[in-house]
Amino acid sequence: MNDTLLLPFQFGFMQQAFVIAILVAAPMALLSCFLVLKGWSLMGDAISHAVLPGVVLAYIVGLPLAIGAFAAGMTCALTTGFLKENSRVKEDTVMGIVFSGMFGLGLVLYTKIQTEVHLDHILFGDMLGVSWGDVLESGVIAAFVLGSVGIFRRDLLLHAFDPQHAQAIGLPVRLLHYGLLAILSLTIVGALKAVGIILAIAMLIGPGAIAYLLTTRFERMMLMSIAVAVVASFLGVYLSFFIDSAPAPTIVLLMSAAFVAAFILSRIGNARRERQAAG
Repeated sequence: MNDTLLLPFQFGFMQQAFVIAILVAAPMALLSCFLVLKGWSLMGDAISHAVLPGVVLAYIVGLPLAIGAFAAGMTCALTTGFLKENSRVKEDTVMGIVFSGMFGLGLVLYTKIQTEVHLDHILFGDMLGVSWGDVLESGVIAAFVLGSVGIFRRDLLLHAFDPQHAQAIGLPVRLLHYGLLAILSLTIVGALKAVGIILAIAMLIGPGAIAYLLTTRFERMMLMSIAVAVVASFLGVYLSFFIDSAPAPTIVLLMSAAFVAAFILSRIGNARRERQAAG
């Protein structure tokens, strides 16, 4: 029985999957808190889809795919900001147009080249096919993102809650805005090989949304978000071995179940507090 339970840890590809899943989950969960507070869910979705043409162009010119993905993500963010500031169109509409256009461009470019990179690996990830080099890349990105957000978390939090007040007290609001977008793009690059473009949005939104339902303190929200993401990622990889499923969708499914459970718990907690207040 014990041998069966420990079986996933005996394979090298599973060991790599466990490590990269955790390294991807932690920074995405931390950023998830800011995206939820700022209402930037669609921005995360936009950048994750917009990296596709960057990946294809990087392959064509012989650059590392991560560089192309990051450049495309930042292009999407900057283009969205420019159009929002110079037109009457609302931000969510602009993001929808920009990311769908870039995603379409990526698909057109992909169909015109001969490549060994499978489209489904780009879209949905290939966690079981990563190398230790990929793990190292994700680890470096995770350390940078966690360190940067940890150092500037108070400034980023004030910018997320009240950008007008942040500007009034002298904080570099534009730098914080685009710095957060750059970190978001970098985080998506780190997750690209593991969870892919499509599933990255679930990892960027789910943990923060779950923690938001369960606590009202931001520091606790960040810790809870990371804990949820790491546990869901570990269990997702572990269970996928036994049910013969891809790890990334299994992780997302567990995170969705955790959100439903958090919603039910929050409703029960709110009802209890209302009864206590009425009594």
